Amino acid sequence: MNDTTLINHEKIHLKQQQELLVIPFYIWYGVEYVIRLVQFTTHDRAYRNISFEKEAYTHEMDFTYLKKRKYWSFLKYL
Repeated sequence: MNDTTLINHEKIHLKQQQELLVIPFYIWYGVEYVIRLVQFTTHDRAYRNISFEKEAYTHEMDFTYLKKRKYWSFLKYL
């Protein structure tokens, strides 16, 4: 992943955090990680299947995504 793609990926996470008011984002992220870990049994598969990560990885190379992204779009990836 190059720097521009990484920055875009992290900007998507910043938008998610903003929508959930930061602390609830991290609580949700942690709870969902534990659920995915039980579901998928390995860290890598659990991490990649967290809804926040799925949205960010799906759109990290679309540098216009945040301009057209709808509010709470990560919910599509649950």
